[in-house]
Amino acid sequence: MFKRFFSKNSVPLTGAPAVRRLKTYSAQSGYVYQYFYEGHRPYDAAGDRGLEFVFQISSDRKAWRGASVLVSDAAIRTWEQAHARSLSSTERYAVAKIALFQAFDERPDPVQLGGAIHVRAADIDGIVETLGL
Repeated sequence: MFKRFFSKNSVPLTGAPAVRRLKTYSAQSGYVYQYFYEGHRPYDAAGDRGLEFVFQISSDRKAWRGASVLVSDAAIRTWEQAHARSLSSTERYAVAKIALFQAFDERPDPVQLGGAIHVRAADIDGIVETLGL
């Protein structure tokens, strides 16, 4: 009973691979990040709903911390209506992963990766174009 009150998010993560694969990303900021995918879950905060994709990240292979990428249903819906097709769950994961890479590139210091990364409708257009979807 008390776990529900003290946990950050009581909704369990789903969609994680059976075996986590450590991956590396060399950011334009000069840092080399290691990360792995933990899974995703629905979120509902301040009237915004969507999927939260959770990653574990490190810039030094010693200290690890969680990083959340919030992909809003409204942003996805805006893109889908403009392009007359829906994004699959795999494509939504790809959007979240590219948004994480953009945060690695744009933030000059790993300390500035605190907090959630929010994906807006305008971000999805650029990410989908980058992915060639």
